[in-house]
Amino acid sequence: MSRSIFIVDTNVVVAGLLTADPASPVARVLDGMLAAAFPFTVSEALLGEYRTVLLRPALRKLHALSVAEVEQLLVELIQHAIVLQPGGSSTARSSAPDAGDQFLWDLLAARPDLVLITGDKRLLQDPGMHGRVIAPRTLVDGS
Repeated sequence: MSRSIFIVDTNVVVAGLLTADPASPVARVLDGMLAAAFPFTVSEALLGEYRTVLLRPALRKLHALSVAEVEQLLVELIQHAIVLQPGGSSTARSSAPDAGDQFLWDLLAARPDLVLITGDKRLLQDPGMHGRVIAPRTLVDGS
C-alpha cells in the first residue's frame, strides 16, 4: 500500500477527533493526515461533507470546537491533501452501496492508486472494491 493515495471517509475524521484514545486507529489516521505522514486526497464534495458533519450541533457539543476551529482544522488538512475532482463519464463508474456515498466511489474511480479508508461496513464489504476500501486499522497496521 505504500504507493497508494488515501481517501479518508468523514466517519474516520470524526471518530479521530472524538476518540479519547490517541493510539486508536482513527486518531492515528487523523494525526497522520495533519502531519502529512501519508498521501491523501480530497475532493470539493468530500471536504464539504467534512465541514457539514463537523458543524452539526450534536457533534459540535461532543468535539467542543468552535466554527473557526473547525475551519482551521479543515485548512490544515487541505494544506497536506491532494485535491482531485472526479472526471469522466458517470456511466463508467460503479454504484456505491449507499447512494449518499457515491461521491466517494466517483473519487475512487478518478485514479487506480486511490484507496478509501472508512469505518462504514457497507463500503468495506462491497465485493467490487476489494483492496480499494480498507479499515483504519489496516492502514495503521500496514505502516
